Amino acid sequence: MRTLREIAIGESVKVVKLHGLGPIKRRIMEMGITKGTQIKLENIAPLGDPMEITVRNYRLSIRKEDASLIEVE
Repeated sequence: MRTLREIAIGESVKVVKLHGLGPIKRRIMEMGITKGTQIKLENIAPLGDPMEITVRNYRLSIRKEDASLIEVE
């Protein structure tokens, strides 16, 4: 299992599955991150958190803790 947290800058991946329960999973889905969505890692903050990603043609910042709940291929 590979997660969004593990990808390299500039890499594009597809969401396979969302892990987590209740409000956390719902919050991720409300950001537009759903099964089958393409995601590209644009940058990582100097201290390592958060990550800047492109989802559905807009940029989004996501914490690494949340990124570890997003399984990708």
